[in-house]
Formats: sequence, structure tokens, C-alpha cells
Amino acid sequence: MELPKGNAGVSGDEQEPSSSRRGNKKYHRHTSEQIQRLEELFKECAHPDDNQRQQLSRELGLEPRQIKFWFQNKRTQTKAQNERADNTVLRVNNERIQCENFAFREALKNVICPTCGGPPFGEEERQLCLQKLQLENAQLREEHDKVASLLSKYIGKPISHIDSLASAGGSSFDFSSGSSMNQGMGSPPLSLNPTNPAVANNAALAYQLKEIPEMEKTHMADTAASAIEELLKSFEINEPLWIKSPGDGRYLLNRDSYDKIFPRPNHFKSSSARVESSKDSGVVSISAEHLVDVFLDSSKWEDLFPTIITNAKTIQVLESGMVGNQSGRLQLMYEQMHILSPLVLSRDFYFLRHCQQIEIGTWVIVDVSYDFPKETSACQTRSWRLPSGCMIKDMHNGCSKVTWIEHVEVDDKTQTHRLYRDLICSNVAYGAERWIVTLQRMCERFDYSMDEVAPSCEFGGVITTPQGRRSTMKLSHRMVKNFCGMLSMAGKLDFPQLSEVHNSGVRVSVRKNTEPGQPNGMVVSVATSLWLPLPSQNVFNFFRDEETRLQWDVLCNGNPVHEVTRISTGTHPGNCISIIRPFIPTENNMVMLQESYIDSLGALVIYAPVDIPALNIAVCGEDSSKIPILPSGFVISGDGHPETGPAASNGRSGGSLLTVAFQILVSSPTSSKQLNMESVATVNTLISSTVQKIKAALNCSGLD
Repeated sequence: MELPKGNAGVSGDEQEPSSSRRGNKKYHRHTSEQIQRLEELFKECAHPDDNQRQQLSRELGLEPRQIKFWFQNKRTQTKAQNERADNTVLRVNNERIQCENFAFREALKNVICPTCGGPPFGEEERQLCLQKLQLENAQLREEHDKVASLLSKYIGKPISHIDSLASAGGSSFDFSSGSSMNQGMGSPPLSLNPTNPAVANNAALAYQLKEIPEMEKTHMADTAASAIEELLKSFEINEPLWIKSPGDGRYLLNRDSYDKIFPRPNHFKSSSARVESSKDSGVVSISAEHLVDVFLDSSKWEDLFPTIITNAKTIQVLESGMVGNQSGRLQLMYEQMHILSPLVLSRDFYFLRHCQQIEIGTWVIVDVSYDFPKETSACQTRSWRLPSGCMIKDMHNGCSKVTWIEHVEVDDKTQTHRLYRDLICSNVAYGAERWIVTLQRMCERFDYSMDEVAPSCEFGGVITTPQGRRSTMKLSHRMVKNFCGMLSMAGKLDFPQLSEVHNSGVRVSVRKNTEPGQPNGMVVSVATSLWLPLPSQNVFNFFRDEETRLQWDVLCNGNPVHEVTRISTGTHPGNCISIIRPFIPTENNMVMLQESYIDSLGALVIYAPVDIPALNIAVCGEDSSKIPILPSGFVISGDGHPETGPAASNGRSGGSLLTVAFQILVSSPTSSKQLNMESVATVNTLISSTVQKIKAALNCSGLD
């Protein structure tokens, strides 16, 4: 390589000075030696600084600018050589990939069926296969009609429809794992093809979420920020945005004022869509900081509202928020809500939950629906949450004031059953008041569980330690969650033979139990809802009364019962957990665990048979999470009409709605996989007879 001469390869102020163009005999005589030395130095350092160039100038007898230009040209030459080498490698790899693609295309032309080893189907074979499947489908429909006809003989009237039944079997009822209170029902089993719509509703829970693009995250953050702004304005503005209902004093949203302040198009375009809005506030016995932590943890959130939320999951945390106060936290969540009865449809939401601390001791948590993931068809829900949420103010005495706004748009394509229509459409069923009342009751329950000294209303001497009380309360809480989760009864068999005016018919659902804490095997869930011309308090007192229990409880076999001990869960005497022993000589090893509560919106009585050795685990303060329990019970609520005043012409004024629900183990995992249809029909008879006994005891038999 020759050193540059003149201004070759140089431009502007970097041109070699004219003095450097003079002939230099020493320079030309030692060019090869100089170049060799420069090559060696280039390998050591390709970018010499000014000091290094001055040293080379003195060593080689060259001007510093000559050395600078030589290194510059050498770097350019080396870069070009490396690029040519890289291009050669890329061309070789490209040719190799093209050869592989060609080989794959040739292999696909000769693909065979892995099952039979034959060639792929052509269009003619595909049509023949389709015709064969259509014939088989017709045969299955014919068999289905035969099954329905046979089943109708057991219930006395034709079946309206069979949605789905899970594969099951067995020939006896078992009211509890380990219990011997069985009713033999041997009969030839009938086989049904099971499907479970609940799988589609909960598809998001099994959906493995992919990484959310940054642009999507930015849009989510903007949506949450706008929702916070709207919610803050909604808290501040009362009239004319919120108006008080003259009938019950509840706050309702003035749609005209809202649309002017927050204009937006409706999410659902169908004529069956409607908007529910409500606002309520109350004081709860929990600190604001602790409550914020619970709201942002999906598992704790689900545990806090067991009678409203049947499933909750944090899909992804988008912003973690500030350490210590959670301000700025943003997360994408899934939630399924269901209450009261199988006649009330569950609601599924995909929503963003955003937390902001607006001042010391005050937080705002907003929920707003979000269309994500858009490509998942299972995410298409009939419920859409407009900016909703709560403001939590710490009162510095261990309590907080919570103001709640609930604002949703629902699409009732399947119209709500007439028994619950007034309750749903009056914004009571899923309204803000239910959230506040439930939160107050659950915080009170938590306070009672944490007391180190048993309240004076506890008696019996069975539970003697705080640890035993807490373990028993955890077992009962799990019993309540199991019962409320069962009430949605996705995939059910309807028995419509009850009164068409005041009853809903009987819903039967079958599932296979594999979860820990429940008896393993096939479980039949059966439920019915009915209207009673009595206040909720009267109905609740009837089910809480030991003296009248033998009139309706099949577990008593007509024998009286005795309350062994009681754990209070609130200030109301009806809010408690009881251990009840029936006087049955053949069942000395079995007791019933029962939890009951009543509040301003309704009441609940849930019970389950438990073996004494299993219950002793909880009573002694040990872990009760593995104790198998299968609850049954009653849900009581108002009917959406005032409970006072003269009865209306339709007999619905001042009444209450009652849901009766049983769960029964019909087979073990080792039993036959076919469902005993006579057993299902007998379950229908069991709940129908129980309803008739309840009506007779309450002097309501004339409703039939």
C-alpha cells in the first residue's frame, strides 16, 4: 500500500499542505519499510490519537497528516473487505435455505395420514366424509330424543330442553365425603354427550397472555387516566349528575346530564342494551391502605366479595406504582360476577384497574372495561364497565369511608327471568349498595376472626382457642365461596314442571369434582327459585330456627337438631357460624357446619355435613384447606318491591325471593362414567318436595 500523495482521498480543510507535495528521496527510499511498520501498528491500534501520530512521524520520518490519511484509507479498505466477506457468507446461507424450502415443498406433496398411513384427502373424499358425519349426527339426535322421552317418564312432563350434562355415573347419593346417609337409587344408567359452556366463559383464565405491545400499553394508560378524571368529577358532582330516587333514596345517574358532561357512543348497539348506574357510601372497619392492597390483589379481592365475585384474575401488571402507597398502579384484570340465583346471568369483564393517591390518606381506584385481547373470541362479553370504582378515605381510627360508583352497560340478549327482573332493572342486584353492604359485612367478619378473646355469645366449649376459631371460620368461608360459585350452573338441565307464576322450575347441573377441598367424583347441583309473600327477615328466621329445621332438612330425617356451638361473625345475632348435630342414632359421626348472615339487601343460610374427625382438624386450629366439603343452602333477597303496604294485584308487593340449592355426590371417580338419569330425576323430586314442605311450613301453599 502506498502513502497518499497530494490531496488524494482528502477534501476541504483536511487537504495536505503544499509543502508535503515536495519530492522526498528518503520517503520514497523507505516506503516499503514504513508501510510494513504502519501495518504492524494498525493491527495494534486502528485509531491512533495525536500523540501517537506525532511519535510515528518522528520514528518513520513522515508528516503527521500523512500518517493520519494512511490510517483513514486503511480503515476504509478493511471495512470494504469485511463487507465483501459477509456478503459471501450470506449468499451461501441464502442458497442453502432455498434448497431446504424446495425440499420441504416436495415433501409436503407426498405427506401421509399419521393414523392410517394413507394419502391426504382429496375433495371427493372430503365430501364423502362430510356426508358420513351428517348421518352420524342425525343418529345421535335420534338417540338424544329417546333419552329425553325416557327421562320425561320420571318427571311426569316433557323436558323443554337439555343444554348439557357432564359425564357422570353411580347409583347412590352421598351428601358428604365419608357420610353414610345414602339413598339407594339403582337403575340402568343413561349416557349423555357432555359439553360445558363454562369452559368457554373461563377461556381467558387459561389464556397465556403474550407480551403487550408498547403502543397498546400507552393506549391502556391513556384510557385509565381518562377514567380516573371522569370518576373524580362524578364523585364531586351531585346535582344534576346524580339524583336521589324518591322511592328508596338511592342515588341514580341523570343520563341527560351525564351525556352532556361525558359524551360517548354506546358500546352495545342492540335494542336489548341498557345502562345501570348507582352510587353509595359507607364506613368500613379497615384502614384505607390495607383496603387498597386488597383491591389490587385479585385473590384477596375475590375472597373479600365471595357472594358477588365467582372468579377474578390479574392478567398483567402494566405499571407497578409507587412503593408503599400503590399510587400509579395499573393492571389488566378479568372478573366474573354472579349473585342470588341461576336465573340471574353472570357478568364477565375484562377491565383496567388503576389506583391513584390524590392526597394524603385518600385513594381513588377506577375500573374501566377494555377490549383486550381482541383476537380471543371468548372475550366477547355482554357486559361493559364504564368508569366505575371507589374513593377510599382513611379516618385514622382503623376505619375508612368508601364512596362507590357502579356504572355498567349490559346487553340482555337473554332477558332476565321475570322473578328477578325488577331487582335487576332497579340497579339493586349489582349496584353500588350491594358492594358497600358486602364490604362492611366482610370487614366486620374479619374483625371477629382476629379477636384473640372469644366473644361472649360463643358457647358450648367446643372451640376453645383463637386459632381454632380462625381455622373454622376459614373452612366456613370456603364453604360459602363453593356454594355461591355453584349457583351460576353453566350447562344445565331444566325441569319446568313447577308453577309457572311464582316458581322458576328446577335447574340441574352435573360436574366432575377434582379440586382439593371438595369430594372427588361426580356432583349433581340442583336449584330452584321462587317468590314468597313474606319479608326477607321472616324467611331468614324460619331457616335459622332449630325447632322448624326438621320440617325441611332431609339430613335430619325428621329428627330434631341441637346447636353444639356458635361463632359470631357480626353484631347481628343471625350473623354466625354454627356446628349443628342432628339426633340420628345411625349418624353419630356426622355434624353440620352452617353459616348464616343477613343485611339490608338479603340473607343467606349455607350448610354442609362434615365428619367429626375432619371437623376436629379445624376446631383444633390446624389447616382446614383439605377438608372436603359440599354445601347446600338458601339465598334470600327482596323482590324489588316495597315490603310494606297493600299487596298488588299480582301478589308480588312486599315479598321476597328464595333460591333453594343442593349439591350431592352421586359417584366416586372409580364409578361408571355414565350418568344415572333416574338419580337426576330423583334430585328433581327431592328439591321439589323440599320446596313444598317449606311453603307448607310458611303457610304459603296457596301460591301453587
